Amino acid sequence: MQIEVRIDSGCKEPKVVIHTDRMTDEIQELVRRLSDSAPQLLAGFRDGDVRILEQSAICRAYAREGKVYAVTDEGEHRLRLRLYELEERLDRASFVRISNAEIINLRHVKCFDLSYTGTICVRFLNGAETYVSRRYVKKIRQTLGI
Repeated sequence: MQIEVRIDSGCKEPKVVIHTDRMTDEIQELVRRLSDSAPQLLAGFRDGDVRILEQSAICRAYAREGKVYAVTDEGEHRLRLRLYELEERLDRASFVRISNAEIINLRHVKCFDLSYTGTICVRFLNGAETYVSRRYVKKIRQTLGI
């Protein structure tokens, strides 16, 4: 991919033009990233307060008993989103789904233990552990390039 930047003092607002012979997944992802506004903040409910959560602070998010929770260093925060809605809002470069009920932030992962037969143990920097469901093992291996 070629990238060209032109400086024009008469330009009031940046404009991006993509020249291509066909639409590809790479182009679609580029358009999606460029059209996204600033990183989306999330509202988390904890101890009767509403707290603003930055995506980078979220270690993992999971669904339990019909409710969705985001885990940060401060603890668990209840979100008023479905897990699939949260997944759409999260940065795909950092977050990956590891089961039907859980999404993790790769930037908070210490290591992946592949010694378990048929599954992968995820160990976080904060000492917590979780497991990749068998259905998502192939996807995680592809994401990690292993």
